[in-house]
Amino acid sequence: MKPNGRSFGRPGGWQHADIPDATDAAEWFGGRLPDTWFDGAASVEVDREEIVVVGTLPTEQDSSPAAIEGRIARFRETTRGDRMRIADEAESRYGRKVAWGVRTGSEVVLFTHLAVPVMTRLRQPERRVLDTLVDAGVARSRADALSWAVKLVGEHTQEWLDELRDAMTTVDELRKKGPSV
Repeated sequence: MKPNGRSFGRPGGWQHADIPDATDAAEWFGGRLPDTWFDGAASVEVDREEIVVVGTLPTEQDSSPAAIEGRIARFRETTRGDRMRIADEAESRYGRKVAWGVRTGSEVVLFTHLAVPVMTRLRQPERRVLDTLVDAGVARSRADALSWAVKLVGEHTQEWLDELRDAMTTVDELRKKGPSV
C-alpha cells in the first residue's frame, strides 16, 4: 500500500481505489430487505458502478402475460418509497448506484439501471466487424454492435469468466495476507 492509502493493481486499478468494498452486499441486502417482497433471497450483482438487486416475485394462479405485467407494475409502485430508502442507505455504504429488478418465471425485468459508456480504441479490423453488424441490421450503431458482441462473448464463456473471477478473488485474498510495503 502506498503512503497515501492507495494501492495499485486489482481490483479496478487506481481509478477505483477509493470505492468502498462491497463483498458483503448480498448479506447486507439479505438482512435489509423485507421478507415479504420475494420468494427466497434476492440475487445481488456488484460491479464498479452499480449494485443490481433482483428478486423472484411470488407466483400466483393467473400467469397470463397481462397478469404478470400487472404484478410487476404493482410491486414497482407499492415498494418504490422503501426501495428508494434502502438504495440511499446502500449507496452511502457502498459508493455505488442501486438498481432493482424482479424475476417472474424465466423473465427478468430491470427497473431503472445504468448504461455506462466505455471508451475503447479499435483498429480497422475490429471496426469492420462492428460496421458489418450495423450494415446487416444486427445493431443500430457501433456502440450497439459492441454491446451485442460483449453479451455474446459473455454467454459463450460464462464458465471461464466465473473461474477467472474466482481466481482473482483468491489473488486478492493472498495479497491482503502479504506484507504491506
